Amino acid sequence: MKVGYVVLYVQDVDACMTFWTDSVGMVEKGRKPAGDFSIVKVGFADQEFSFELVPLELMKDNPQGLDLATPSIAFYVSDLNSTHSKLAANGVQATEPGAYMGMETFAFCDNENRWFAVIKN
Repeated sequence: MKVGYVVLYVQDVDACMTFWTDSVGMVEKGRKPAGDFSIVKVGFADQEFSFELVPLELMKDNPQGLDLATPSIAFYVSDLNSTHSKLAANGVQATEPGAYMGMETFAFCDNENRWFAVIKN
């Protein structure tokens, strides 16, 4: 596994993107619609890693009960099923692999009930 991106739950995606691009020197790496909102990825041009800026309003129902004050980390893997099997064999609580927003993914939980995404790269 490798860290793919970190989700930051933000009040204002455009203002946050402006901060990271204008003040820190990152670039926009992608944008995808999510209902009435946009989710934007920003990062340094020479690195694969990025922040995914997710509007807090999009998460208002928060079905997973995530602590939105804490960033969420997404890991990339080449073999989703073998990664899932390895985690399960080690006693890690994980959701079943499946499709979500056009990605093959599952989530797992650490010992303090924080959830992490695993995405087929």
